[in-house]
Amino acid sequence: MAEENADIGGMIEDEDEGSDDPNLHLELNTFRAQWMSELKLSSGASGLSGRLLRAKGLKRPQDIAREEKATELFLRAVQEEQNGAVYEAIKFYRMAMQLVPDIEFKINYSRPPDADRGGGNYMDNNVDGEIEDLLSYFEEELTLESSFPKICTPELDLTQMHISALPSEILMYIFRWVVSSDLDMRALEQLSLVCRGFYICARDPEIWHLACLRVWGRNCTKLVPFKSWREMFLQRPRVRYDGVYISKTSYIRQGEASLDGFYRAWHHVECYRYLRFFPDGHVVMLNTPEDPLLVVPRLRTKNIRMDSVLLGHFRLSQETDNQTKVFAVCKKMEKATEFQRNRFSRRNPPPPEAEHSFHVGLHLCSGGRQTFSKLVWIHHSCHITYKPTGETVITPFDLDSMYTPFFFARVKSYTAFSKQPL
Repeated sequence: MAEENADIGGMIEDEDEGSDDPNLHLELNTFRAQWMSELKLSSGASGLSGRLLRAKGLKRPQDIAREEKATELFLRAVQEEQNGAVYEAIKFYRMAMQLVPDIEFKINYSRPPDADRGGGNYMDNNVDGEIEDLLSYFEEELTLESSFPKICTPELDLTQMHISALPSEILMYIFRWVVSSDLDMRALEQLSLVCRGFYICARDPEIWHLACLRVWGRNCTKLVPFKSWREMFLQRPRVRYDGVYISKTSYIRQGEASLDGFYRAWHHVECYRYLRFFPDGHVVMLNTPEDPLLVVPRLRTKNIRMDSVLLGHFRLSQETDNQTKVFAVCKKMEKATEFQRNRFSRRNPPPPEAEHSFHVGLHLCSGGRQTFSKLVWIHHSCHITYKPTGETVITPFDLDSMYTPFFFARVKSYTAFSKQPL
């Protein structure tokens, strides 16, 4: 600017020397004096304003624009580096540092790399930097990437057909096999972590609706107050099928006196109660002193060849006080081996005249970090029905300290294999 003003002054001097008119010479001198005074005032004001801005710690508009441009280039370089384009990243890093050498220490890394480029405003409404509706975001991304979006794309070149080439109906059928008739929703949640397409398929409302129908049946007609079937399945109280509920009881029992009568033994007794629920409404109940490491693997199916095993049905009841209760009726399993042994004999033993059934009532609640992992006793009774007369005698049991609560233990082997789809 100063050089340009000097050139203008030189031109004015040249014109002054080439002119002989005294009036014109006086007019040019007056203009030159006025122009020089204005130039000194403007340069002094700009220097003073710059010094004042630096003293107050403020930035000039030029510096702010330069820093914003450098921030955009630096974030673009970070994104390219994350995508594996190292040479492109170096180019943008160099351009950013040419504008602002210390841009690395001035940048705000909590902002997404494409937020400054106009197209990355999907996180503007969230202060914490998290996507509120991840499902909608993934669906929008797949739609923007291609007019015919695929569930997923292969990372490497394959000679065989990739799973993304399958129709969506077949892929959803595979997902139903993953859930299986055992309602292994945990496996479905793990499958959703593979890619965006699997995440969308794992959130399919039909799968979660079928799972809710298997759990609650006719009591699952209304979605209110839940927002989705998945939210209902995860938050509504229910028993769990991917493990077993175990109750441990220990007590001290007095033994018989010795032959000489000098001492009497005391025995520490431990016994376990097991409850295994199945999605089809069956329940297995077992009371045994054997260790859980030996018993739990044998409770994988309903066909258990163990003494004192009780098989029955259960139902969930939602009370008016928002408490969920579990009611079960169990009977002793008939032994097939005994029937096969007596089938060829001339005379089979007569059937028992009395039938025993055990009625159990439990309160379902959450214990610790796990949801729906605790069952507290409400009542326990034995019903004896005499077949000749049809009379039923009910014998209730006192719920003393021997009836400790059941706690859930997940067993991976129960859902390791799928027998049929959901």
